Amino acid sequence: MEHKRSSFGGTLGFVLAAAGSAVGLGNIWRFPYLAAKDGGGLFIIIYLVLALTFGFSLLTTEVAIGRKSKQGPLTAYSKIKKGWGFLGVLGCLVPAIIMPYYCVIGGWVVKYLFVFLKGEGVSAANDGYFTSFITGEYEPIVMMAVFFFIVAFVIFLGVNKGIESMSKVIMPILIVLVIGIAAFSLTIKYEADDGTVRTGLQGLKILLVPNLEGITAGKFLNVLVDAMGQLFFSLSVAMGIMIAYGSYVSDKANLSKSINQIEIFDTVVAVLAGVMIIPAVFTFMGQEGLDSSGPGLMFISLPKVFAAMGKAGNVIGCLFFAMVLFAALTSAISIMEAVVSSFIDAFKMSRLKATVLEGVIALAGAVVVCLGYNKLYFEAKLPTADGVQILDILDYISNNILMPIVAIATCILIGWVVKPKTVIDEVEKSGGVMSRKKLYVVMIKYVAPVLLFILFLKSVGIINLG
Repeated sequence: MEHKRSSFGGTLGFVLAAAGSAVGLGNIWRFPYLAAKDGGGLFIIIYLVLALTFGFSLLTTEVAIGRKSKQGPLTAYSKIKKGWGFLGVLGCLVPAIIMPYYCVIGGWVVKYLFVFLKGEGVSAANDGYFTSFITGEYEPIVMMAVFFFIVAFVIFLGVNKGIESMSKVIMPILIVLVIGIAAFSLTIKYEADDGTVRTGLQGLKILLVPNLEGITAGKFLNVLVDAMGQLFFSLSVAMGIMIAYGSYVSDKANLSKSINQIEIFDTVVAVLAGVMIIPAVFTFMGQEGLDSSGPGLMFISLPKVFAAMGKAGNVIGCLFFAMVLFAALTSAISIMEAVVSSFIDAFKMSRLKATVLEGVIALAGAVVVCLGYNKLYFEAKLPTADGVQILDILDYISNNILMPIVAIATCILIGWVVKPKTVIDEVEKSGGVMSRKKLYVVMIKYVAPVLLFILFLKSVGIINLG
């Protein structure tokens, strides 16, 4: 007997939840770095073109698979085509691997928000502050647990009372904070020790004006792959998330319109993240300050920027880390829901049991990740980096290996096995017209698999685009 599935109360709830998933740490700490590194406006133009083609195709596919199968990622693929259950296992494994280390990073954000709320933002700018915190034995675990239990509580409340309700509150606040901080970044100016005056508007120019200096075919391909990789993670595809969220969408909802709204939401926030960060970092740290991404940008470079702002820095730091916390929470909620929905559908568990099971797995993994910076510390070598720890290894396995494989296999399944008409019919069944239908067919059959294969080869270090 089929158990009754939850569903979003309306299209707005789905769009905000899906956009919340897409608007995560990747938008905030990776997009600005890649934009600065890859020619500013050149990267943004390529990113926008890919969002309307490549990103649209993958996002549409996963949401349609979810709604058609009415299943979480673990069982959705076998409902679409018998014998493809292995893809569901891989698709569910991705969020299961990501969840522990995402909670650890979420704990780091909680710590920094507390520091700025206490008015101690200047101390966070000291050299070695971040390292001394993450190598501590207990505090990172406590902060991780605070973040985790907020996420788990929302998941336990369910799709309507938890995910949808929280998204409707958090996402508007998040957007206001992003716009506010971005606007402030454009007004700042700073005089360096050598008398050079740098302004936020000069930083904006670095972000938006295409820099074609020294561009070659190889460098252009590298920018293309960087933009594709960013979009891939930014839209939350190949993580099972959009399948899970798609499964909660009503058959009456206009899927084409909803997907367009998610695309716009995510792209606007990604660009605003660049406007928020690049002008501020450039103004206070110069061109060399733009060379950091990931934790180094958020937890080392930006606190120095806030400290250089004087009294206003602590307030801006508070608002910034509140915004980052909201972005991290909405993404972590979607990651956990992908696994929980899989457990509910595959094993007919109650939401409480599924939440507790995934919670135990994620908490145990997160504690191991925390200990990877002290008691379990070691340095490993990956094809893409040296001196990596447990967090980096989990990130590499999920992002560089599993996600491209899941996406390529999904393109083969939809493009060549069950045919693109399966997805097109699902999108159009509520009466809406899929406006980019011909583009979708070409992308899912030919272009996306080739681009994803190139991304995969680069991700595992087989090819180096320089």
